[in-house]
Amino acid sequence: MESFWGSMQLELLDRRQWTTRAELAAAMFEWIEAFYNPVRRHSALGYRSPVEYERLHLSSPQAA
Repeated sequence: MESFWGSMQLELLDRRQWTTRAELAAAMFEWIEAFYNPVRRHSALGYRSPVEYERLHLSSPQAA
């Protein structure tokens, strides 16, 4: 969890001034859903990102 907050601090929060809480909340949501969740590596996926894992499994032939 500390890694998550550290990443958010460096990659989003420290990069600009936020004028409203709503603006910050929208930016946080966008960062989590568009960047952090799709590209973070996950131990349950063999240390692959969810996008990479899906690409590997969708491109390989499936057994019938």
